[in-house]
Amino acid sequence: PTVLLVLGVLEIHVDQEMISKISAAVELMQCSASVDVLFLLDGSYSIGKGSFERSKHFAGKLCDALDIHPDRVRVGMIQFSSTPHLEFPLDSYLTKQEVKERIKRTLFRGGSTETGRALKYILRKGFPGGRNSSVPEVLIVISDGKSQGSTEMPAMQVKERHITVFAVGIKFPRWEELHVLASEPPEQHLLFAGDADDAANGLYSALTGSICSTTAPGCKVESHPCERRTLETVKELAGNYVCWKGSKQPNAVQASLCPFIRWKRVLVKYPSRCFRTVCPDPCDSQPCQNGGTCVPEGLDRYHCLCLVGYGGDFHCAAKLSLECGVDLLFLVDSSAGVTLEGFLRYKAFLKRFLQAVMGQDSPVNVGVAQYDDNIRIPIELGQHKDTLSLMKSIDALNFSGGRTLTGRALQYIAEHGFRTTPVFADVQDDLPRVIVLLTDSKSQDSVAESPQYVKDRNLFLIGVGSSFMRAELTKVASNPQQTIVYSDPQDLFNRIPELQRKICSVDNAEGCQAQSLDLAFAMDASSAVGPENFLRLRHFVRSSCLHFTINRDVTQIALVIYGSKAHTAFALATHTSNSAVLQAIDQVPFLGGSASAGSALLHIYGDVMTVQKGARPGVNKVVVLLTSGGGLEDAAAPAQQLRHSGILVFVVVVGDTQRDTLLRVAGSPSYLVHISSYEDLQYYQGFIIERICEEAKSPVNLCKPNPCMNQGVCILGPGSYRCECHGWEGPHCESRVLRGDSPRSPVLPPHSHVQWSPRGLQHFSRAFQHTKR
Repeated sequence: PTVLLVLGVLEIHVDQEMISKISAAVELMQCSASVDVLFLLDGSYSIGKGSFERSKHFAGKLCDALDIHPDRVRVGMIQFSSTPHLEFPLDSYLTKQEVKERIKRTLFRGGSTETGRALKYILRKGFPGGRNSSVPEVLIVISDGKSQGSTEMPAMQVKERHITVFAVGIKFPRWEELHVLASEPPEQHLLFAGDADDAANGLYSALTGSICSTTAPGCKVESHPCERRTLETVKELAGNYVCWKGSKQPNAVQASLCPFIRWKRVLVKYPSRCFRTVCPDPCDSQPCQNGGTCVPEGLDRYHCLCLVGYGGDFHCAAKLSLECGVDLLFLVDSSAGVTLEGFLRYKAFLKRFLQAVMGQDSPVNVGVAQYDDNIRIPIELGQHKDTLSLMKSIDALNFSGGRTLTGRALQYIAEHGFRTTPVFADVQDDLPRVIVLLTDSKSQDSVAESPQYVKDRNLFLIGVGSSFMRAELTKVASNPQQTIVYSDPQDLFNRIPELQRKICSVDNAEGCQAQSLDLAFAMDASSAVGPENFLRLRHFVRSSCLHFTINRDVTQIALVIYGSKAHTAFALATHTSNSAVLQAIDQVPFLGGSASAGSALLHIYGDVMTVQKGARPGVNKVVVLLTSGGGLEDAAAPAQQLRHSGILVFVVVVGDTQRDTLLRVAGSPSYLVHISSYEDLQYYQGFIIERICEEAKSPVNLCKPNPCMNQGVCILGPGSYRCECHGWEGPHCESRVLRGDSPRSPVLPPHSHVQWSPRGLQHFSRAFQHTKR
């Protein structure tokens, strides 16, 4: 098939650490040798004014890597299109600031792309304002490479004069022509202006070895993989179809089969290598602890992004604490199945967890039991009141080996692990009793009765194990929300904050409890989900609602389902009890068709999270988008619109979707949960509800979203707001101002203040319901 090249871009494949090092090098790069640098800017119509402005910006960025001075680096510029035009010679401007200002003032000329003529101009005139031939000459051509004539011969003649040529692609460059222009080796002299910082680094790196002085101390030139991507238009035969042709017979046509050709664009990738100067940055020493991410700030400063539960100091020290009062007994698998290595890992995990969460006045009583064929309680519950003696006792625990009898161990611990308070004791010990099971070996006896042992004695069980133990842990705990699974040995230690949260929430089944919240679920009901998985999503929403107290004064819940269009299954003010919400969820139908998450979010913004539909001022608002990942292309803008109005968007995606797309919708990784399958959705429910409840406690802006109807303006006051109405009246501009002698309904004046308090929400709800009637 015939192939026509229409588009080319460069993409850098490099990790975040390398990008930070490239950025750090930008501040140190200064080519201080005696060198004449001439920019040759493509100002033709094929570039266009917009790309020409980007070329100017890029040229200014390259100047940052040059020590511009009459005795060191001199810079000049020629703009070419139909004919070359000298913008300024090399001896015109003597400082970096002057050169950059002059580049900014350069005007776009337009015309055809005569690159060959521009190169012949340089061959004839030389470098205008340059020094003698003993000073190295560098030509930087910034073009899309779509020349009207041949460039091969003049390009070769320029390079034969020992002029170093850099070819920089702008807009959609034609790489094969730029390759002809560039000096050898081409991978060091071919750049892409799309990433100005990286290309400036590439220019400096190439000049360092031949023209410029050596790199700054500690910096070095390294190569890394990069990729030139080209979009090619390919002609292909789609099939033969009936067509009509002329016939030799007069006034007659002849039916025949004709080939049908169609064109499609194909992205072709050409792996290459790029050379960049890499400088040490302050994160090389890995100063952030406990899985924190180091973010460099220039050459010598950094900050740490800490995992949840860490951040006690600048370097992510643990800031956890078990402020909840519990009787906590760890049941550690010491059988041959976990091996000595696994048992030692559990000991290290116990020590790190207890050091992180136990303070001097911690209200928790801790005990440790271990099991194989036999069950032992070497550290009785509450035996140690200080962390140091507890650590010593954990160190003294020994691996025993033997069979994995988890069912028997749980029965014994349920009966004998917790001391009962004497009937006549002055103070009743009514602390929640929690068993944390640590195991990495399938049980060799039955665990079917274990949930009943635990339930009969009012105990809470949390199962912790590797991912292949998930099914058995769920059976033992009887609830996937009371299990913690880790993917690899190191990941076990990352689960410390999650275990701390689960321990402190065992006696709290009401989610956000009495925290006021307006919560809307947007549920994908398109063909991409399918009827079977739609039922799983519906079950997820249903079970999530069980964690909230639903009424006008605490939590209000709305549900929107969407395919190509969005539909409100029920609004925030529709149902005032848990039972009514659960019954309504069961009636929600599957839609099918294509998916548009953007239309769902716009629908929630304009028709769900509004005062007219029952949204309450002064109450935190959260949208949970449940999606298969389809139809997210149009969702970023409405999601940002919701966030701008003070409404959190939490994105839960099931299946494979580009992470960049997901992050644009979620706004931050903190509000994104990416799940591999619908079967695993249940395991993330606890985490999602915890995140929602965290947001429910954050401060509220009473004017976001705007509680005023009919284009009223919300004016914020201390602990209150008022609506400024135009042509309307009432506390929320809900009543039209009547003209003439018509009687007015008794409403508040147009500039009435609305005082807000959590208790006042009840009055707002009832008053607004009355207004609607």
